[in-house]
Amino acid sequence: MANSKRTLFLKRRLRVRNKIKSVNAGRPRLSVHRSNKNISVQLIDDVNGVTLAAASSLEKDLGVVGKNNLEAATKVGAAIAERAKKAGVTEAYFDRGGFLYHGKVKALADAAREAGLKI
Repeated sequence: MANSKRTLFLKRRLRVRNKIKSVNAGRPRLSVHRSNKNISVQLIDDVNGVTLAAASSLEKDLGVVGKNNLEAATKVGAAIAERAKKAGVTEAYFDRGGFLYHGKVKALADAAREAGLKI
């Protein structure tokens, strides 16, 4: 029986997340979620189980409400980097979840790097 897209996505997400947890040296995790209409990202401290910062294309001040394109991903990436600096975080592990590292996910990561977050 062939694997469905959802099954492959879940397997990929577990593989990525387990790899990150095995090499995590106390650094927070930059977790990305992409839907058909929006893109969001959280900076998560797994040791304490708290979210340190978050950004989403649903926020009105970013000016990309309801959009899920490269422009929105770039603005969300820059926003999370600025919020991470305010939270005192300079480096994190990039958790792409089950999403492939290209397109919007790559644009978000590149924008966060350019804004000064080391991932």
